[in-house]
Amino acid sequence: MRPLPRTEHPLVIRTDYSDALAWARITAAIQRPHPAWGFTAQVQIMDDPSFDGLSRDDIVRLAKPEYHLSFLFIVDQQAVKRKDHACLAVDIRKKREFRVIPSEVWGVENNLSLGNMD
Repeated sequence: MRPLPRTEHPLVIRTDYSDALAWARITAAIQRPHPAWGFTAQVQIMDDPSFDGLSRDDIVRLAKPEYHLSFLFIVDQQAVKRKDHACLAVDIRKKREFRVIPSEVWGVENNLSLGNMD
């Protein structure tokens, strides 16, 4: 298992490989601009089978402190199985988490990146 990559944008990490169609739907919804405002999520999608089955804690341990990665999104088994495909948003520093539907990842990412919400 390799460490998370250094990136300027938050990561969307796939940890469940049970449903390729659900993954395609989730990533398409995350990357689709908001229909009224055109805002998009500035994220890096990670589709690496070596992350299959990793837990939230496993992923957080892979985030090197020197990368200054403060939050990320995990597409885990629950996200794949849920009808709304709500992804796990993880605040690495404060060790908090919540679920967000893919079409709203842009709002969470934009606001957390700007410091408008915590």
